[in-house]
Amino acid sequence: MDVDEICRLVWRAGGAVRRGDLPCDWRALDRALASGKLLRLARGTYVLSSQQPAQQAAARLRGVVSHTSAAQLWLMEVVSAPVLPHVTVPRSRKLSARDVVRHWADLPPADVEGGVTTPLRTVVDCARSLQLPDALAVADSALRRGLVRPGELRARAEATRGAGRAAVQRVAQHASGRAANPFESALRGIAVEAGVLGLEPQVVLECVGGRVRPDLLHRRLRLMAEADSFEWHGRRRALADDCRRYDDLVADGWTVLRFAWEQVMFDRPWVSRTLRATAARCAVTADVQKSLEPAGSGARRPPLPVRRHQKGGAGRH
Repeated sequence: MDVDEICRLVWRAGGAVRRGDLPCDWRALDRALASGKLLRLARGTYVLSSQQPAQQAAARLRGVVSHTSAAQLWLMEVVSAPVLPHVTVPRSRKLSARDVVRHWADLPPADVEGGVTTPLRTVVDCARSLQLPDALAVADSALRRGLVRPGELRARAEATRGAGRAAVQRVAQHASGRAANPFESALRGIAVEAGVLGLEPQVVLECVGGRVRPDLLHRRLRLMAEADSFEWHGRRRALADDCRRYDDLVADGWTVLRFAWEQVMFDRPWVSRTLRATAARCAVTADVQKSLEPAGSGARRPPLPVRRHQKGGAGRH
């Protein structure tokens, strides 16, 4: 058996194998190791050299890549990359390794694919273990990429038992594939934690200045929240366009909040207080405007010509 055949066998096995699963003699195995395409992680455990560090760690410990490490392997976007690989091993396993984040669970075969937790299991694990803003970013990304369907996420959340059930259900309730990026998802998660419910991501609407698509929009409160990154707003032309757009929105009766990446990442209590206080003020304004409408007159503000963002539509993200 030549080196490429051995590597193909290891690849089909998920990138890591035990010695007993390799139908080759020791000389063929030595040639594969000498080529640099195969690595010996531990006694009797071999992986492809192209494997990610998390996969190598899981193979060495005879575990499964999970949580945010699995999310990265499935190309889900995360708010913060894990410092150490996350590995899940059976509950009966004793594990003293300090170079990984350790988790214990008896994973059913349906929750593992190629040595990595499936997208659905990964979203559930992240929902159990992360704060809501970070967990929502993973779930939004999985939905956005089509790795998980909304219905199956809600069903899995309903079927979840034990510790973290409420957290999983909360993520399933608020997850949306329309969110543009993890920064925006985290901002929406902070809003949910603050009790500001009803903010919708990426809704296209017409205002006095033309068509806009804010990051987050609350229809009844006429409140918008923007996750502003320097990448999109750091140039002079972008600044001028932003000034015009936000002034048009204010003139049209909207309250616009703008949050920088540093604030959403490192000053969440302030972001939460700001969202909560602003939403309360907007609610009072909305209630006052409603009370001024003549009873039975049917005089109401014309409905906004709002439509949901479709893939391929124009926008800043």
